[in-house]
Amino acid sequence: MPCVYILQFKNGKFYIGSTTDLDRRIKQHASGLTHSTKRLGEGTLVFHQSYQTLKEARSVEYKLKKLKRRDYIEKMLKDGYIRLTPP
Repeated sequence: MPCVYILQFKNGKFYIGSTTDLDRRIKQHASGLTHSTKRLGEGTLVFHQSYQTLKEARSVEYKLKKLKRRDYIEKMLKDGYIRLTPP
């Protein structure tokens, strides 16, 4: 099922992504096969939320990345859900 996920790294940074196969994608991050997270080391999955379609998940991912607000990400983690709605 398509989802948006958030990884957190030891340095406190977050990575937001979307995928249709979360297990495979997490393994890719852990193996260093993902260029954008390779230099950060191994991240911990701290959040994921499912969507009906990959298009919806990618739309939410894009909006979250545009926000670039750590406080919003931390609030999502605390609340346990994303409040954005896809177009």
